[in-house]
Amino acid sequence: MAALEFQSSFKNINQKEWNDLTKSNPFLRLEFFQSLEASKSIGEGTGWQPFPVTVTDQGRLVGASPIFLKEHSYGEYVFDWSWAEAYQKYGKNYYPKIVSSIPFTPATGPRIFGLDQSIKKYIVMQLEDLAYKNKMSSIHILFCDERERDMHEDSRWMPREGVQFKWQNKHYNNFEEFLSQLSHDKRKKIKQERKKIKDLGFEIKKIKGPEITETDLDFFYACYCNTYQEHHSHPYLTRDFFSLIRESMPENLLLVLAYEGDLPIAGSFFIYDDKKLYGRYWGSKSFYPGLHFELSYYQGQEFCIENKISIFEGGAQGEHKMARGFEPFNTFSFHRIFDEKFEHAIKDFLKREKNGIDQYTNELNERVPYKTELNI
Repeated sequence: MAALEFQSSFKNINQKEWNDLTKSNPFLRLEFFQSLEASKSIGEGTGWQPFPVTVTDQGRLVGASPIFLKEHSYGEYVFDWSWAEAYQKYGKNYYPKIVSSIPFTPATGPRIFGLDQSIKKYIVMQLEDLAYKNKMSSIHILFCDERERDMHEDSRWMPREGVQFKWQNKHYNNFEEFLSQLSHDKRKKIKQERKKIKDLGFEIKKIKGPEITETDLDFFYACYCNTYQEHHSHPYLTRDFFSLIRESMPENLLLVLAYEGDLPIAGSFFIYDDKKLYGRYWGSKSFYPGLHFELSYYQGQEFCIENKISIFEGGAQGEHKMARGFEPFNTFSFHRIFDEKFEHAIKDFLKREKNGIDQYTNELNERVPYKTELNI
């Protein structure tokens, strides 16, 4: 009989067995979660309390899910602040809630793992039982793979959709071939933006994980913090986190730096595998027109072409990505609300929201940047 446990940490989980089970994207590697925890980016005092699920059979890991007890809704990118406020007005505590997600990372992928479907459904049932017994408001499974819908059909889990922008590498041989597929105005704009950066004389270097130095990370982290400060916010990740993932999963890291002479002036940080590139963080010492687009988008697209990577996920939000060749894709999450009256209110809200998302997606699809018979 398989044994399910809720762990209080990612520390003592068998790394090989977890990674063999969750093999999909780099954010689900145990090293990623362990680096978050060891760097104190999650854990005590952060509002992200690790509570991963493990299922073992004869001492071997056969099921798992990255679970967190959340004291707030920061760093999730599927926004339920209005739900929390309404729940409080309703006279009940919305927090803590249960969340299955990748902290601070709106990257799509599976969230419930098992050697077969019965193990996955067992995990979901035990999550519901835990929340119900402890009188918790809700469970949220965020940015999950669309195929995980099967686990929630004919149940009280409510689906929620969103929109992200992704770039598809359609077997391009070089960046010029990609440009040739865009409409004339988009192609012209990108060429102008890249020419401005070239005319400024900046040198741009793509540095893969094993070659990234601590000095590089010091500079990048200063830029990362500066970006948050400019948006009147606080960085989620500590400096130690970047050193820890450089040590534990260097083959998944890419740092792109821009130099003025010998001095770095801006940087973008990416995580990747052989299928996808994920744009994560950007920052600069001062403002240079077009440099953000060059480091965060065009360099990433070139890297995908050079390394035959199929998909470039640009992260949350940003319609401006469409002008750089990105296209809209739906994201999925599932929510379980335990108060029946509040559940009905959320269900009604999600129905209205879905109509809006469908309309928004249709409008975006009419503005795709690629050639049509009318805009060649």
